[in-house]
Amino acid sequence: AMATLMGIVLGVIIALLRSTWDKNGHAMHGIAKFSLRIVNAFCNIYLTVIRGTPVLVQLMIWYFVVFASSRNGLMIAAFAFGINSGAYVAEIIRSGIMAVDAGQMEAVRSLGFGYVATMRFIVLPQAFKAVLPSLANEFIVLLKETSVAAFVSVADLTYAGNVVGGVSYDYLFPLLLTAVIYLALVMFFTNLVGKLERRLRTS
Repeated sequence: AMATLMGIVLGVIIALLRSTWDKNGHAMHGIAKFSLRIVNAFCNIYLTVIRGTPVLVQLMIWYFVVFASSRNGLMIAAFAFGINSGAYVAEIIRSGIMAVDAGQMEAVRSLGFGYVATMRFIVLPQAFKAVLPSLANEFIVLLKETSVAAFVSVADLTYAGNVVGGVSYDYLFPLLLTAVIYLALVMFFTNLVGKLERRLRTS
């Protein structure tokens, strides 16, 4: 839940920055254009690095290198998964923003709306509706990815199954039960996503 919330906030911010550059960068001048170009470059580096490296490697770097003095594995794992999820959420939301017809932006701006108000009331609501199923699927993937948190000794479901297997010297049943629980969770959220998609088709 913490990683999901962080991923949404980070993803929305980066998507807005990148889409602003894509839509308006050519028309900007001076320090504003230079600043946005630098920010967009940093965002591109972040997206390239995070999406191009395994989440387990990222998790271990955060745990054993960046926050080596801390042993709060739960918060470090939530932070690492949130950073990872933010990169994918950013591209999903940006694709939704870019898919909204540019003519709508021009029409609303001609009526006197500012850029921020246009994004808030016109563009973002349409973008979110278009990408909501993709966002929901991203968070289902995130749920399964959290199973690697056991590598930094976070007592998650996979870790518990491994501990029970080590104590009982029988890994089959604990790990099979772990898989069944994950499957049940994924099926539950997949069903919710299906209901959401059906509602979006009607309204």
